[in-house]
Amino acid sequence: MEVLISGYRLLPHVFATFSVIYLIGYFVVFRNWSPKYRLDASSCFISLFHGTPAVFLAVAAILNQPVRGFASPNTDFQNLVLDFSIGYFTVDLLHYLIFIPGEYLFIAHHLATLFVFVTCRYLVAHGAFSILVLLVLAEVTSACQNVWTLARLRKAELSVAAKIHKNLAPPFYVLYTIMRGFIGPAFFYKMSSFYLSGKASSVIPIWVSASWVIVVGGAILYPFDHDDPS
Repeated sequence: MEVLISGYRLLPHVFATFSVIYLIGYFVVFRNWSPKYRLDASSCFISLFHGTPAVFLAVAAILNQPVRGFASPNTDFQNLVLDFSIGYFTVDLLHYLIFIPGEYLFIAHHLATLFVFVTCRYLVAHGAFSILVLLVLAEVTSACQNVWTLARLRKAELSVAAKIHKNLAPPFYVLYTIMRGFIGPAFFYKMSSFYLSGKASSVIPIWVSASWVIVVGGAILYPFDHDDPS
């Protein structure tokens, strides 16, 4: 199976960009925060620059795909979005490996997510439609969640943070439940049924698509986010 990898030079630039954003967050934006919170805040900071932009980019890439389907070949635009997310997750993975190596579940989640993105982008070059739909469903709550998390970190010290945390909780819970509890599982059912039937095996090896199903299914059963909604 011959795979054409276009735009392969984009990933290093994305990785470097998110690395710089992380350092700006840690050394500039949150320089006056307690060391206890600066690492988590910096992780949220880069997530703010990934989540919502990824949603808009993914939606645009899906809408511009000539033939949309679970086994459709990736377009250059879709590969760009995949590189964008691979760069982000790589930086955030390094954040955990270097500073919080005891967060085994988060590390496992990031490794599994990168496996899905990298195999879709660089190994099989098909199936980006399904991966980007899942990306949209996962990241559409990102902005709200990250602001809510940053407010939670400072709510004991700042009244405005406590107010933001309290006011954001209801819409966050509602949107999170709709996306992760209803729409996500419904799309996952259609996706897993297609891949496990072997209909995509001519372009996506069954071991790859089955791995995607396992990773996504695990994320739905046990969501991995920066903080538990509490």
